[in-house]
Amino acid sequence: MHYRTLGRTGIQVSPYCLGAMMFGKLANPDHDDCIRMVHRALEAGINFIDTADAYSEGESEVIVGKALKGRRDQVVLATKAALPMGEDPNHRGGSRRWLVRAVDDSLRRLQTDYIDLYQLHRPDPATDIEETLSALTDLVRAGKVRAIGASTFPAADIVEAQWVAERRGLARFHTEQPPYSILNRAIEREVLPTCQRYGMGVMAWSPLAKGMLTGKYRKGRETPDSLRVKFFPGAMTDDASLEAVERLLPLAAGAGMSLTHMALAFVVSHPAVTAAIIGPRTMEQLEDLLAGASVTLDDALLDAIDAVVPPGADIAPLERAAYVPPSLAETALRRRPPAGRIVAAA
Repeated sequence: MHYRTLGRTGIQVSPYCLGAMMFGKLANPDHDDCIRMVHRALEAGINFIDTADAYSEGESEVIVGKALKGRRDQVVLATKAALPMGEDPNHRGGSRRWLVRAVDDSLRRLQTDYIDLYQLHRPDPATDIEETLSALTDLVRAGKVRAIGASTFPAADIVEAQWVAERRGLARFHTEQPPYSILNRAIEREVLPTCQRYGMGVMAWSPLAKGMLTGKYRKGRETPDSLRVKFFPGAMTDDASLEAVERLLPLAAGAGMSLTHMALAFVVSHPAVTAAIIGPRTMEQLEDLLAGASVTLDDALLDAIDAVVPPGADIAPLERAAYVPPSLAETALRRRPPAGRIVAAA
């Protein structure tokens, strides 16, 4: 396994990051099976694991903590906070009140006294970014966190966070975790160049476009009954995505590789991307993902992929996984009051 530097942290990580979202009641409640997957990934040379407090309401972190007993120093451990953890309106977001508690909860579940990379799971428009960075800076100084990062931040929010950190003398985000795949390339326009400008590491989630790039979902065929269909019904039956898959499959076959392996190799070939997050539910899935670690794409194949999905284009819908900024989510921010819409008197 070759290793890459995570942004400018100096931390060396594998180009595949083991994502633990599928561990726990959400997808695989068998703790022993999940632990075996963690150990198999470590044996294959993966030294980077990403989880979050919200995954299966903390159960994923518990499983990862069990799996890393006696192996903690071998792993660059990342987790996240900000998504709701229960019904209490203050048990979420980027406030100091919540993050100070959330990190201690994660440390307890993970059975460790430090987290290598602590990330804000989504932007929190209700909290001043200075408040969030101030709290995270204190966690770094307390030794509970080694580095901090963000996930699914728009480019403008990344820039603001970097500016505030510099002006206020606070710890800055060293990483960004955005969605990125052959079918979701919008971040190539602004997010990835912004991350490069600030020397940020990038961990791409959903490199298989929620499983669409496994080739399991095909145009004109019955949609398989799967967990992905349950959570993202629109994404797995989207016509544009299915059409793209039909054009991508022959490219992969012609290059002597599976669509899955081509999709992962595409993500890690971008110069701004540090690692692709793989999220297996079963050992069989993990073995297949690991088998693609030696696959590389030549310029001709990358050009052919560009012809199917142009650089900077988004084809596949992200559905509930997307971050929708207030400027789009709140109707009042998109419409003037009725009296203010008048251009000229009738």
